[in-house]
Amino acid sequence: MRRFAVPSVLLLLGSLAQVLSPAGLRAEVPAEIIGRVERMPLPPSPHWATASDPLLERSAIIDLDNDRLLGVVDGGWGFTIPVFSRDASEIYVPETHYSRRSRGVRTDVVTFYDLETLTPQAEVEIPPKRASNTLPMANAALSDDGRLLAVFNMNPSTSLSIVDVVERRFVGEIGTPGCSLVYAAGPRRFAMLCSDGALLLIQLDESGRLESRRRSQPFFDPQVDPVTEKAVRWGDTWLFVSFDGFVHPVDVSGSEPVFGPRWSLFTKPERREGWRIGGSRHLAVHQSSGRFYSLVHRGEQDSHKDGGKTVFVYDLATQERVQRIDLYSVGLTYLGIPVGFGENWIWPFNRLYDGLLGLAGDALGVEEISVTQDERPLLVTAANYAGVVAIYDAQSGDFLGRVTTGNMTVLGLQTPFAAGGR
Repeated sequence: MRRFAVPSVLLLLGSLAQVLSPAGLRAEVPAEIIGRVERMPLPPSPHWATASDPLLERSAIIDLDNDRLLGVVDGGWGFTIPVFSRDASEIYVPETHYSRRSRGVRTDVVTFYDLETLTPQAEVEIPPKRASNTLPMANAALSDDGRLLAVFNMNPSTSLSIVDVVERRFVGEIGTPGCSLVYAAGPRRFAMLCSDGALLLIQLDESGRLESRRRSQPFFDPQVDPVTEKAVRWGDTWLFVSFDGFVHPVDVSGSEPVFGPRWSLFTKPERREGWRIGGSRHLAVHQSSGRFYSLVHRGEQDSHKDGGKTVFVYDLATQERVQRIDLYSVGLTYLGIPVGFGENWIWPFNRLYDGLLGLAGDALGVEEISVTQDERPLLVTAANYAGVVAIYDAQSGDFLGRVTTGNMTVLGLQTPFAAGGR
């Protein structure tokens, strides 16, 4: 019953904030300057983030330091998430288009956008079978040498479409029966998860065509405790986490994958208390420090899709927990406009607002996390019911505030830039 009450809670909070907020009484909008073409302030900052919106069919690029929407790129029909070139000069967006918008003749393409102008430079047509699922974080991957883009297909058979992003051409399609999604695993090599718990390695030759296709032994039991597809990469090691909260490290640096011993995110007492992973993108890692962030909550079995209100932080070198960060709500938006009282409103109403958000329960928990890759990293959180994100100091855990994305919802949060570019 609690889930059906959420829209009423959102409506109540939105109406209350609009009535009590001075911003709801007066709107001061600067006059628009016509004919001016903006450019992105390159080089990209490590504190830039991208937030995809399947309702507006776009991805927004935002500046977390200045609470500023920098620009947007089109996403086509359905769910898609942009992939960035290794030198941060281009954006590759797998897109689907229909001649009658949501029906008719289907065309799938990879569109090349210039990062400075956010204008399309070229497109490569691919087979009209690109997978479209709720959170397509592993639906496309760029090889480690930055040359080949693999796009996951499911129609309903599974395969990969390979695009040479340097020559901007479609190379070919590779069948991958029984294996899905795609993860970069070296120069001209990709990994895929298989239905029996194995890993499929696809090795390509210099031209981007299939050189070898090798399937490992299963490294998890999908009938007992399957891993989620929302893995994160630390150096050459992919970290997959199971529904029951066990980490499965997979080293892809060699010719064959090396599966490390699994380890637990939770102690035995915590398991008895019902602590579980949760959310649609529940993992993040800070490369240089080796800090591993996991979004968690307390819930029943099979509640892994529920959002969380806590992040557990681990040292990957020791596999020990080093920090706990309790999260605030990301806030609310109405048609992309933040709903709140603002910094200048009197203190009790701000406290009341946060209190009402807390009463909404786990249904308004955080659903995605990401971490920037600089020396002073930010932890960024998002949820698909709001077009804003919340930011924290990823080292201290201090709450820093909320940032507007301009989206109606956020489903696909990324912090793709390293310090000084990629």
